Amino acid sequence: MLDLRGSSRFVGIALLSLGVFVILAPFLWVFLQSLKYEIDILQGSWLFKPTAFNYADVLYSRRSDFPENVWNSLVVAALSTVGVLAIGTLAAYALVHFKSRAIISRVFLGWTLIFNMIPPLTLVGPWYLVFREVDLAGTLSAVVLTHIALNLPMTIWMMMAYFREIPTEIEEAAMVDGCRRPAIFLRIALPLAVPGLIAAGVLAFVFSWNEFSVALTLTSRHTATVPVAISRFAQQYEVQYGQMAAASILSTLPALLMMFIGQRFIVRGLTMGAVK
Repeated sequence: MLDLRGSSRFVGIALLSLGVFVILAPFLWVFLQSLKYEIDILQGSWLFKPTAFNYADVLYSRRSDFPENVWNSLVVAALSTVGVLAIGTLAAYALVHFKSRAIISRVFLGWTLIFNMIPPLTLVGPWYLVFREVDLAGTLSAVVLTHIALNLPMTIWMMMAYFREIPTEIEEAAMVDGCRRPAIFLRIALPLAVPGLIAAGVLAFVFSWNEFSVALTLTSRHTATVPVAISRFAQQYEVQYGQMAAASILSTLPALLMMFIGQRFIVRGLTMGAVK
C-alpha cells in the first residue's frame, strides 16, 4: 500500500520549498547585481568578481543623497508610527467599550474599511493641493500626516481585536475599586495590549518605510524617502543598475529587522479572534 502520509509530507515540503524559492529568488538576484560592476550587469555575466563599489558609491559618494534619504525615512516612519498608535489605540478602546453608540461605531468602522480599499494614488492629488495651501508641500510633515491616515484603519482593527480579548471582569473589578475609565485604560488595558501595540507598530513602520506613491508626490529632493531615492537612480539618459540594486538591498535591512523582532506578535494579532 502507498504511504499516503509520507507522500503528503513530501508534497508539502516541495510546495513550501517552491514558495521559499519564489520569495527569495528575486531578492538573491538583486543582491548579486549589487556586487557587480556595471559592465557585468549589462553583459548579464554569471561569473564575476564581487565588488563593494556600488555600496560605497551609494553611501559615501558626494553625488548621492542616500544617507539623507534614509534619515528622512526613519523620521517619517517613526513619527507616523507613534502618531498612528496613539490615535488608533484610543479609537479602538473607545469603539470596543462604549456600546451606547453602536450605530456610530459601525459607521466609523465601515468608513475605515472603505478608506482602506481606496487606492492611495486617488488621494495624492487632493492631499498635495491641501498641503500646498498650508505651506507643507515638500515637507516631511506632509508625508507623516498622510502615512498616519493610511495606516490608521489597520491599527484600529488590530487593536480592537486585542482589547476584545481582555476579560471584562478585570476592568469591572477596577471600576468597583474606584478607578475611572482613563485610569483603567492606562493601568490595565494598555499594559495587557502591549503585544498588540508591538504588532501594529511594526506593521505601521514597515508600511510607512516602503510607501512610494504618496512620498513621490509630496516630497522634494532634500525630503525624499528611501523608495523615492531608489527610483531616482533610473534617470532619463542613464540607469544606474548597480547603485539601484545596492540601495534596494540596504533599504530592506530596517524592515527585515522590524519584522524579525515583531513577527510573533504580528501573527498573533492577525489571527486574534479566529479561534475561540
